[in-house]
Amino acid sequence: MDYSFNLYNAMAPGGICLSLKKILALNPYPPVVLCIGSDLSVGDSLGPVAGTKLKEKLAGLNCYVFGTPARPITAHEVRYMNEFLKATHPDSPVIAIDAAVGLAGDIGLIKVAKKAIKPGSGANKKLNKVGDVSIMGIVAERSVFNYSLFSATRLNIIYKMAEIIAEGVSSFILESIQNNKFCLQANEISV
Repeated sequence: MDYSFNLYNAMAPGGICLSLKKILALNPYPPVVLCIGSDLSVGDSLGPVAGTKLKEKLAGLNCYVFGTPARPITAHEVRYMNEFLKATHPDSPVIAIDAAVGLAGDIGLIKVAKKAIKPGSGANKKLNKVGDVSIMGIVAERSVFNYSLFSATRLNIIYKMAEIIAEGVSSFILESIQNNKFCLQANEISV
């Protein structure tokens, strides 16, 4: 099942948190968050900006967040992430966050789904799917010139979406830790 939340809906962070609770209800392991994108294009920077905000909100907790402007997970790195995450976090679900293109009326929507994400498809790249849960922010209209539209995306939209996503994901993780939902191991504490 897919869930959608508008950028201007004050309930969006809570909706993202509830969506993750439903999707990951049966998984007892803390998620790994994979924030995909690059700071070279404003429209593609949603993942890294959300990654930075998540790291701030989850500092010192048992959660791994990959992908920030300083250390982005771009098309080049995403090729190796499935194998890396399976080797280092075999039981943890992967929440993949990325910018996406869609219909003109969908710009500003944040979509949460229980499926892998195919990064780079908005820029016509052929990459492997990654993640168990996807969080996609629709930042531009789908067209033949998707890359140029990514460059024309407003930074304000990226920051608002990143804040909403980070608030929703961090709330899910914090509530799960408080309710002792996750099987925590001392050697897994890092951000």
